Amino acid sequence: MKIGDLASRTGVNPSAIRYYEKVNLIPAPYRANGQRRYTDAALYRVLLIRFARDMDFSLEEIRIFLSGLNDKAPVGKRWKTLAHSKIRQVNETMARAQQLKSLLEHLLRCRCASLRECVDRLSLSPKLRLVRASAK
Repeated sequence: MKIGDLASRTGVNPSAIRYYEKVNLIPAPYRANGQRRYTDAALYRVLLIRFARDMDFSLEEIRIFLSGLNDKAPVGKRWKTLAHSKIRQVNETMARAQQLKSLLEHLLRCRCASLRECVDRLSLSPKLRLVRASAK
């Protein structure tokens, strides 16, 4: 398929596809009359890159991710290390999101007379408690 076809089927701009080739995330395709021609394998690889980008993987993480995947071999050690790291990041993000949700729910119920009173009533993180204590 041509680059325009690959772009429309994956929702990725042709310029991004060319960049992925340049940084070796996808192999350079063969050319017919000077035009790039991609295989179905490239389609699936670009879809996987797009998914990984949507999940906030960096291009370097995607490179590690893709280098550890092979249709005929078990998942590589580097991929497993990356997966553990991403799980930690996701857990941290979820914890921060839960804290934000709790704060917003508190603010919806807040009947404090001032911002200072509200801040004093909040259950702040240990780091913020130190800042608050030094401000007194």
